[in-house]
Amino acid sequence: MKRGRPVHSKIRQNIIEILFFMGRGHGYKIYKHYVAIFPKVTRRSIYYQLKKGKEMGLFTIDKVEKEKGEFSWGSSATKTYYKLGPQAKPVGKERVRKYFESLKLSEKSK
Repeated sequence: MKRGRPVHSKIRQNIIEILFFMGRGHGYKIYKHYVAIFPKVTRRSIYYQLKKGKEMGLFTIDKVEKEKGEFSWGSSATKTYYKLGPQAKPVGKERVRKYFESLKLSEKSK
C-alpha cells in the first residue's frame, strides 16, 4: 500500500456527478446542491476539491464573472464557473439524476 493521502476523493467524485447534470456552476451553487443530495460538508471542502480537481484535469474554469451587489464584504463578488474537464469520469449516479429532475419539475410548475 502506498503511503500518504489517497488520490481519490468521494467529495470530488460527487462534485463530478453534480457538474455532469448541471453543465457548469460556481462553487457556492455546487455546494448548495451538494448538501441537498449528499451528507453535509463544509464550503471550504468543496472549494478545496474544485481547486485540486482543476490541477488533476477533472475540472476546467469556464469563465470568471464579477457580480455587483450589496454583500457583507463589499459591493462586488467574483464567481468562478467550473465545468467538467477531460479527465472527469462521471458515473451518472441515480440520486443526483433524480434530484435534478425534481428541480426541473418544480421549476415548470411555478
